[in-house]
Amino acid sequence: MLGFLTGLTTTVHFLALIYIGLGGFLAWIWPKSIFVHIFFALWGIVVNVFPLPCPLTVAEDRLRELRGLGPMPGGFNEYYIYGKMVPHELLPVLGIAALLLVVVSYVGAYVLWRHRHDDVQGHSVGVG
Repeated sequence: MLGFLTGLTTTVHFLALIYIGLGGFLAWIWPKSIFVHIFFALWGIVVNVFPLPCPLTVAEDRLRELRGLGPMPGGFNEYYIYGKMVPHELLPVLGIAALLLVVVSYVGAYVLWRHRHDDVQGHSVGVG
């Protein structure tokens, strides 16, 4: 059961990282989802810039401890991603690409919101 929970926590962590990078595009379809994404994006920045632990990393380390394993050396990103999925020399490129994805998704969300907002105002019926 602990192995399953550890795997589930790891999966949720990967999904959270994907959402941080791509979730802003959901606001193109569901505009109000941008508020959830802003929280995730800010949290992603904060835990990478400041020495704050990610709750998902803390949970996974605790589950690993209960299984008799040590904590992930260096944290989630260092353990699963850096040097394994993404070569170390490409990490700055990955960081810039992730930031650009978020900016593009937010600009697109704003343009679409503005377009919808203008359409509603343009079709209003005035009295008098």
